[in-house]
Amino acid sequence: GQERFRTITTAYYRGAMGILLVYDVTNEGTFESITGWMRAIEQHASDTVNKVLLGNKADTSGSLANARRVSTEQGQKLANEHGLKFFETSAKNDINVETAFFTIARDIKLRITTTAAQPTPSGGMKIGSNPNKGDATKKGGCCG
Repeated sequence: GQERFRTITTAYYRGAMGILLVYDVTNEGTFESITGWMRAIEQHASDTVNKVLLGNKADTSGSLANARRVSTEQGQKLANEHGLKFFETSAKNDINVETAFFTIARDIKLRITTTAAQPTPSGGMKIGSNPNKGDATKKGGCCG
């Protein structure tokens, strides 16, 4: 959510296949920034990009300096409003980090394999699909 990175990040949206939106459960400002990041994603990224919301520092104890400012319920509510999967994570204690990454990777793979196998409305195949794959008797494309 740092403003100094906002100008360079718009270029990253174009080719993004998946986006992890991360906020700090001990910093309400980072949570409030998620809505702005969602607007930027809607403006710059593909409509089909996979997104997951992560509340980091889930290991936070009740100490005053590191007190939780965003509840699990608030995070889940925001995720539901935007149709996102939601995890609370701790990078420090390795809580749900691997699960979050595997989840978005699986979702991306599922989306790609599902859309690659579907014909386009014009009856052709999507770029990147190879209807001749595995059949040595057929030739296709310029170099087949």
